[in-house]
Amino acid sequence: MEINYTDIGKRIQDRRLERGITQEKLAEMIDLTVGHLSGIENGKTKFSFPSIIRIANMLEISVDELLCGSLVQGKPVLQNEYAELLADCSPDEVKLITDTAKAMKKSMREKTTGGEA
Repeated sequence: MEINYTDIGKRIQDRRLERGITQEKLAEMIDLTVGHLSGIENGKTKFSFPSIIRIANMLEISVDELLCGSLVQGKPVLQNEYAELLADCSPDEVKLITDTAKAMKKSMREKTTGGEA
């Protein structure tokens, strides 16, 4: 499995925005330039191990949560995200999201197996 820097960057950006922190403030807190942090959030700049740890600590998020899309064992984190996504949904919204996910799964499996669902 390859590292998906775009996915990681999006997770960093989402968490930063949830916490109400500007790029400038986070960059200052973790001793990076705004340009470097912006590149990380856009998936265009690779990060060092110390940088990702500082980012995780400042955003109060686990490194697993940031990297889960690139980890073979990231499935539990993603399942938890799905549960959190559905937590405030109405029953109709849950059904629609679940039906959409089922259709996507079926389509992906048909594509990868040549028509077998």
